[in-house]
Amino acid sequence: MSEYHNPVLLTESVDALIIDPAGIYVDCTFGGGGHSREIVSRLEGNGKLYAFDQDEDAIQNKLESEHFELVMQNFRFLKNNLRFRQIKQVDGILADLGVSSHQFDTPTRGFSTRFDGELDMRMNQNASLSAKTIVNEYDEENLARIFYDFGELQGSYRLAREILKAREEQPIETIEQLKKIFSFIPKMKENKFFAQMFQALRIEVNDEMAALKDMLTQTADVIQPGGRLVVISYHSLEDRLVKRFMRNGMFEGEPEKDVFGNWSAPFKPLQTKVIIPSQEEIDINPRARSAKMRIAVRNS
Repeated sequence: MSEYHNPVLLTESVDALIIDPAGIYVDCTFGGGGHSREIVSRLEGNGKLYAFDQDEDAIQNKLESEHFELVMQNFRFLKNNLRFRQIKQVDGILADLGVSSHQFDTPTRGFSTRFDGELDMRMNQNASLSAKTIVNEYDEENLARIFYDFGELQGSYRLAREILKAREEQPIETIEQLKKIFSFIPKMKENKFFAQMFQALRIEVNDEMAALKDMLTQTADVIQPGGRLVVISYHSLEDRLVKRFMRNGMFEGEPEKDVFGNWSAPFKPLQTKVIIPSQEEIDINPRARSAKMRIAVRNS
């Protein structure tokens, strides 16, 4: 089993939570436990961290601390799981979105174009929908939709038709089989192309955009006034949702303003520009290259 790598923007993200040693916090994306470990190290007395993860591999990183509890659930079920534990509000929430280094570096998980393996991409390995199911069963319209919406790929209908044509010959079960279908992509463009295609398939498999919306919406109820919401994202689709939600509490459109031009929003962004990792961190941890962090405070 591959190791979990260094957490991204570790100090910056945990500092942004302004930890109260006796406070209650949530790490929505436990993974290798790096962010959680740092938060727990700052807790005392009744301080508590609830960490969420849907990937059973994350259990190996569980922290042995009275201040820690691992919740094996998708973060879209944030509010229900906290209420089940009689927690109505917390002091801060951290979410480091995207795929962990462990998932990328484990060939059998099917997340990376660097290895051959079964087309899987499930973050929850008990889920029924996999990338193999999508490429073999989705119709042209739905394949084109996910390639365009989630991969921002041009010519998405042509790409969908290439898959339909190939699967008439035999089922598409492995990463190499999928890559061979698109051998016509110029060498200088193929890395970016497959990164976008795999992103699209992964987002569809894990329903990532809807899950992110669900989680963000619930933070408005879960974080107490003055508490912090800290989110690290890795692509424009995620960052766009986070930015809009922190700014006006919506994902589309604009909020209704009163006669004075004001509107009510659950959060107030605390910086005008995204926070990005230093070049030194990127050199050590390549996953950090595309990371963007946003911070907001819960309004009263």
